[in-house]
Amino acid sequence: MENKSVWEKYTEADRKKAFAFAEGYKAFLSSCKTEREAVEYVINDIEKQGFIEFSKAVKSRRKLKAGDKVYFCNMNKGIILFRIGKKSLENGMAILGAHIDSPRLDVKQNPLYEDGGMAYLDTHYYGGIKKYQWVTVPLALHGVIAKKDGTSVIVNIGEDEDDPVFFVSDLLIHLASEQMEKKAAKVIEGEALDVIVGNMPLKIEPAKKGAKTAKAADEKNDAKDAVKSNVLAILKEYYGIEEEDFLSAEIEVVPAGKARDAGFDRSLILGYGHDDRVCAYPSYKALIDVKDPEFTGCCILVDKEEIGSVGATGMQSRYFENCLAELMNAAGCYSELALRRALANSFMLSSDVTAGFDPSYASKFDKKNVAYMGKGFAFNKFTGSRGKSGSNDANAEYLAAIRKVMDDEDAQYQFCELGAVDAGGGGTIAYIMALYAMNVIDAGVPVLNMHAPHEAISKADLYEAYRGYIAFLKGIDKAFNR
Repeated sequence: MENKSVWEKYTEADRKKAFAFAEGYKAFLSSCKTEREAVEYVINDIEKQGFIEFSKAVKSRRKLKAGDKVYFCNMNKGIILFRIGKKSLENGMAILGAHIDSPRLDVKQNPLYEDGGMAYLDTHYYGGIKKYQWVTVPLALHGVIAKKDGTSVIVNIGEDEDDPVFFVSDLLIHLASEQMEKKAAKVIEGEALDVIVGNMPLKIEPAKKGAKTAKAADEKNDAKDAVKSNVLAILKEYYGIEEEDFLSAEIEVVPAGKARDAGFDRSLILGYGHDDRVCAYPSYKALIDVKDPEFTGCCILVDKEEIGSVGATGMQSRYFENCLAELMNAAGCYSELALRRALANSFMLSSDVTAGFDPSYASKFDKKNVAYMGKGFAFNKFTGSRGKSGSNDANAEYLAAIRKVMDDEDAQYQFCELGAVDAGGGGTIAYIMALYAMNVIDAGVPVLNMHAPHEAISKADLYEAYRGYIAFLKGIDKAFNR
């Protein structure tokens, strides 16, 4: 079966809606290059739409009821939104789950050093990257520095036009004959991904004119690590931080610059972090926009998916389960059995990106079972690698219900696999939620250049994902007669 391009089906009004939705998404993508930034952005948006932080919602001790909209924030790195429907929570929920972390370089705890007249920040890459893609590109620093006095300093350097940017150097081609013989995985070593942050030594001016004070100043100027000292002086002046404050900092090194339209027809968006913010944005927007749901809707935006969904802010933690227990208790319907039933009776779209077909590397895909750019929202029955290892594999009945829900709302979709059978593979949070025995399937937007500093998506696929998520929230319970 061959799907037509969504662009062929769109009227001019449809195209304008897709382009308008993409403008909001580009603003989100450009502003939210870390999970903390994404959570702050979402909270600012949803509170304008009537969502209330859970503890504030139940402060009056009233029971939550149908129509209430609440959220839980997990360490400023994850967020869960609930829109309570008319049916009992024990009947289950329609859940959209995406992740808001992306591959990047993380600054180490003892990062700042000087070598050869240059100041560097030592980094440790996060997630699956091709290391050679991260050299010579303009980089920005985003994150937070927590100080011992309880205050925090927000870091965001490299995004404004007047900001400096940073970079990782590469060996010039004239001297790279040996480097060019290496395998791609070894061309740039992980320990070589250190970011250049300065070159100017600290200049100490003598307090008074005189041979003695001038000589002392010259000795300090010639001292070891004068470039590093200058960087520290700048950090002290502008941010009030000392070198030891790096010990309690989370600073992420990401590509600098805004998401941009790509192609003469502006049909694509090129930017950092589509994986997986291109699913996170339409997911939470769909939960906002769905009207009077019968079935409770939920949107989960989590951290740490790129490194196995581990830790307190990853999907493998018990945070979601704990939040649901709190929600049911506040709605007056909690029991351990009711909680287990709510989880098992739920339906989920594990909203994560998939690989878009790239004709330049056609041998890595099965053309009959691949997602094509511009052909709509993409469903993966399973992910994993080779023999479906590490995968959730959705059952046929759930796929049939998904098809009905999408067709009833005329959402444009395609079914696909991540790539050719033995080419490799990948995973999402689907298998974790499937542990509750709920129906789960992967559903998201096709991406080119996945995990590169700049990835590409189609505006049509983005908009159809949003429409597909709304269709799911409105109708999945009816498809299963819940």
